[in-house]
Amino acid sequence: MTSGAGEWASWFPPGMPGLGALPDHVRFTRTGRWWADRPSSPRAAALTCAGYTLMGGDPRAVPPEALAPLAHGYFAVPDRFLPLLGEAFERVVPWERMLWVRGDSAPVTTRPVTGVKVTVRRLTGADALAVRGLGPDLSWIAGTWGGPGGLAASGLCWGAFREGRLLSLACTYFRGSLYEDIAVATRPEERGRGLATACVHGLCADITARGTLPTWTCSRHNDPSRRLAAGAGFRLHREYVHYAVGASAVPSGRQAVSTSFLAAGPDARVEGACRRVRRR
Repeated sequence: MTSGAGEWASWFPPGMPGLGALPDHVRFTRTGRWWADRPSSPRAAALTCAGYTLMGGDPRAVPPEALAPLAHGYFAVPDRFLPLLGEAFERVVPWERMLWVRGDSAPVTTRPVTGVKVTVRRLTGADALAVRGLGPDLSWIAGTWGGPGGLAASGLCWGAFREGRLLSLACTYFRGSLYEDIAVATRPEERGRGLATACVHGLCADITARGTLPTWTCSRHNDPSRRLAAGAGFRLHREYVHYAVGASAVPSGRQAVSTSFLAAGPDARVEGACRRVRRR
C-alpha cells in the first residue's frame, strides 16, 4: 500500500504523532497488515499492527463479521465506526489515553541509576536473546517489530544490562516520518531504580539526532508512566480515547463465509489486496 494511490491515502496520513505514526511504521518496517472492503477503489480500509487497528472510510461498507480476525485488540477509529464495533464485538471498552511530546530542548530530570554493574547502551542484533529473555509478560514490547530479533536489530532501542541480563528496555514502538512513539518495559523487581529513565534518555538522544520528535502514549490512569514521561521532558499534547474490544459477537459460521474485508501485506497496494499475504 503506497501513499497518494487513492482517496484512502487521506485516511492514514503520514507524519502523525503517537498511534498516528502506525501507518508510517508499517511502511518503514513492513510489519502489520492492510485490510480493505474490495481490491480496487476501497470504500473502507483498516491498518493493523501488534493488536492496534486504525480504520478509515465508510463503515457501512464493512459487515461486522469481517472484523472477527481483529478481536481482542485496540481500535483508534472515528466515532462513525463505533456502531460497527458494537455489532462486531461482545465488548467495546473506551480507554482514556494521553499523548505526550518531547521537544528538542526539553528539560529533563536526571536520576542516578542505583545498583552495581549496570550498563545502559544501544541494543544490536546480537541482543535478540536478551530481549526474548524478558519473558512473556513483557514480550509485547517487540510486537511492532515482528519479535525480539526484529526489535534488537532495528537499532532503535536502548537497554539496561547487568552481567548480560536485560533489566529494562526503551524502544521506538511506532517509527513515524516526523515522530517516533516510544515504549518502555522493565522487569517488575527492577522498577524504581532509574533504569527506565536512563534508557529513555539514550533513546531520545538518538531520536533527536535523526531529526524526529519522541512521543509517549499512556493510559490517563497510569500514574507511574505519566511521572516517567514528565521527568524525561515530555509535555502533554492531547488526550484521546481508543477502544479495547473483546471476542467477536458474530457466530462462527458467518465469520467463515465472510470474504468482504480482504487482507494484504504491509507493502502491498490496496488494489492488490485480493492476494493474501502471510502476516509478519
